[in-house]
Amino acid sequence: MDDTDNLMVQERVQESIQDGAAVAPGAALVAMRDVDVTFGVVRALKGANFTFLPGECVAIAGHNGAGKSTLMSVLSGARRATRGVVEADGIRHENGYGADVARSLGVRCVFQELSLCPNLTIDENMRAVAPQLRGWGWRRKAGRIMAQQLDAIFPGHGLRGAQVVGDLSLTQQQMVEIARGYAQVDTAARLVILDEPTSSLDRYTAEQLLAFIRRSAAAGVTTVLITHMLDEMLRCADRIMVMRDGTVTSTLPAAGLDKDGIIQAMGQFTEHEAATQRAPKMAAAGAPAYQWDLRSGPKSQPVRIAAQRGSIVGFAGLAGQGQTDVLNAVYRRARARGSSVRAAYVAGDRRADGIFPDWSIARNFDIRSLFDHSAGLRLNPPRQREVFEQWAKRLDIRGAPATANIQALSGGNQQKVLFGRALASDADLILMDDPMRGVDIGTKRDIYALLQEEAAKGRTFLWYTTENDELSYCDKTYVFRSGLVTRELAASECSEEALLAASFAEPASS
Repeated sequence: MDDTDNLMVQERVQESIQDGAAVAPGAALVAMRDVDVTFGVVRALKGANFTFLPGECVAIAGHNGAGKSTLMSVLSGARRATRGVVEADGIRHENGYGADVARSLGVRCVFQELSLCPNLTIDENMRAVAPQLRGWGWRRKAGRIMAQQLDAIFPGHGLRGAQVVGDLSLTQQQMVEIARGYAQVDTAARLVILDEPTSSLDRYTAEQLLAFIRRSAAAGVTTVLITHMLDEMLRCADRIMVMRDGTVTSTLPAAGLDKDGIIQAMGQFTEHEAATQRAPKMAAAGAPAYQWDLRSGPKSQPVRIAAQRGSIVGFAGLAGQGQTDVLNAVYRRARARGSSVRAAYVAGDRRADGIFPDWSIARNFDIRSLFDHSAGLRLNPPRQREVFEQWAKRLDIRGAPATANIQALSGGNQQKVLFGRALASDADLILMDDPMRGVDIGTKRDIYALLQEEAAKGRTFLWYTTENDELSYCDKTYVFRSGLVTRELAASECSEEALLAASFAEPASS
C-alpha cells in the first residue's frame, strides 16, 4: 500500500457504517444497543452496538480478547448482558434474552469450542439440541435431518449418523457441529453464528462451507462469521464489523475492500509493513539431527521424517490425512524411556489435549515446570510467576487475571497460553498440531517471528498447519495423504498449486 491507498482506507474507516446506520426501519433482523458485559473487574463489552439484516453475511474482525465471542454469546442467548438491549422481531429484551428465546427466534450458534457430546452418535447429538425429536422413529428422523444438512454443506462428506462423535477426527466433528447449527427441526435457522468454523477444516472443506454460506444468504439466512482468515471475510461477507477492546469500532462494506484495509481498521500492521519486518529465512544445513522411521497409513507402511537442527519442518495436505498421528508418534518416541530428546507439544484441539479446564491460567502454564530439566527438584513459585508474566506480556495474553480459570479466556488467548508453555520450556524439539487456530493476525505474526528466532537458536519445529500461507515459514514441507507422505517440498516449491497437486497424489515410493 502506498500513502494514497492508506489515506483512502482511513477515509473509508471514518465513513464506515456505525451502529447499524443506514438500515431501513423495520429491516433489522436483530439489533443490539449499548450492550455491556462485565466479569468482575473486567469489562468485556463496552456499549457495543450493531444491527444484523436478513440474508447477509457479517464477518467480525478483531484481535483475541476484543469481545467478539462475548458479543456473540449475548446474541445467541448463552449469556445475559450486564446492561443494554437486544431487539428482535420488534420486541425489546432488556439485558438480552435466554437461549430458549434465541432458538425460537431462529438464532443458532456454532461455538469455537465444540459442544458435541463425544459419547453419543451423530444422530443422538442432533436430538440433544432438539428434544422435540421424540417417540417412535425419532432416530430415523434425526438421521435424515443431519444427513440432508451435511449433504447440503459438505457434499461427499462420508459421515454416517450411527458414528460415535468421539471416534471422528476434529475436522469431522467440526463438520457435524456446523451442520447441526443450520439444521431445521421445527423453527428454521434465521441467523447462524459461526465462531472460527474453518479453524479445523482443510482448504477444500472450508471452500464448501463458504459456498454454502453465500447460498444460504441468497435464501434469506443471515450468517455471522467470526474468523481470523481475512481471505474468507473478503470472499464471503457483505459487511465486516471491526471490534477492539469490547467496542464495535467500525463496520466496513466488503465490496472493494482488501486485507490491508481490514488490518488497518483493526489497528494492526498491514501486509506490506509486515513483509518489510519479516526476518530472512535461514536455510538449515548439514545432516539431519532427527530422523524417525514410523509406520502409518491403512497398511502400516513406512513413513520417514527427517529434520535438521534449527529447522522448521511443515506437515501439509488435506485435514485428517495422518499428520496428527505422525506428530503423536514422534512425540511418543521423544518421550520414551532412554530418549535424549527433550520435546514439547502444542495441541490443536486444546479442549481435549491442551488445557486443564479446572485449573487457573497460571497453573495451566506452570505445569511445564514439572518436566523442565533445568528447574531442579523443587518448584520455585516466584520464578514461575516471573516466567509466566514474561510470556504473558510477550504473547499479549489478555482477558482475565492469571488466577482466573483458563476458560475465562477467549479461545485464541487459551492457545497463546499453550504456545507460551511450550516455548518457555527447555525443549529442543517442539511439535505443533495446527496451533494457530483462533489466533488473531497480529499475534500470528509475533509467533512466526518467535519461531524463526527460536529456530535460529537451534530449536527444531515440526509444524502441521491447515493454513497453506504458513508453510512459507518452513524450510521444507511433507505433504500427507492417507497417512503417507506423497511429496517432500522445499520452501521455494510450496505454491498453492503444488500443495494441492501433492494432496491428491499417490504416496511417494519408500
